[in-house]
Amino acid sequence: MSQEVTVPRVRVPAVVTACAAVVGLALTAGCSSGDGPGQAKGGVDVVEKGKVTTCTHLPYPPFQSERDGEVVGFDVALIDLVAKNLDVEQKILDTPFENFKTGAFLNSGECDLAAAGMTITDERKKNVDFSVPYFDATQALLTTKKSGATALADVKSKKLKLGAQAETTGESYATDQGFDPVSFESSDAVLNGLRTGQVDAVVIDYPVVQGWLKDKANADAFALGQNIETGEQYGFSVKKGNTELKAAIDKAITDARADGTYDKLYQQWIGPLPKGRS
Repeated sequence: MSQEVTVPRVRVPAVVTACAAVVGLALTAGCSSGDGPGQAKGGVDVVEKGKVTTCTHLPYPPFQSERDGEVVGFDVALIDLVAKNLDVEQKILDTPFENFKTGAFLNSGECDLAAAGMTITDERKKNVDFSVPYFDATQALLTTKKSGATALADVKSKKLKLGAQAETTGESYATDQGFDPVSFESSDAVLNGLRTGQVDAVVIDYPVVQGWLKDKANADAFALGQNIETGEQYGFSVKKGNTELKAAIDKAITDARADGTYDKLYQQWIGPLPKGRS
């Protein structure tokens, strides 16, 4: 385990659940209890004065999850760098993941940005603008040990039940491979589906699987199958046309990569650096 790195950051407020979280419907105006819109350092407009408001979907460790009443994780730490540069605090709203594809909470003015371990896709680019990529992602197959499966071909030949998180690229990949995966609302629900026998295997982001297998009970019950290279990259999203905030996010990511902060945060939250990096 790498030593925890102390990075200057502001305290993340307790999670707030977004109001009127109804898919496909505009959020009602005035549901925020803050001081109204404002401007951050550098003339960046924010939906709440003194804060940059982040929409996320919990839990999704190691990118974002709640610990002792505070939301922490790799995504959180990177957006804290953005907030620090803008001289504001980060405020986090827990929202349904399906809204990230449409940009609903960005368009409604509920959030300034979305950070949720989200893959950059051409389809999503139609609705939101993405930052520069901040994480190279792969999918992984996790199976119950008693299933004896180590690859998707085994899942198919053994006619096992496959699961995935709803509205994710993992679910899309499984569907593209000819499966009809059981759909779970959150990563916690995916893991519970394995534990309770609702499914025999799941396709989900590899870093999430890494985190699960650190728990001995999970490591005893489940086995890591094939690693699935999909060429995915994660990005943070903003409302289309919000060039000022996008530039601020891009700068924070680029600077963090250049000065070593990114690598320290990666080791703290994700694990060892990928091969070829030190």
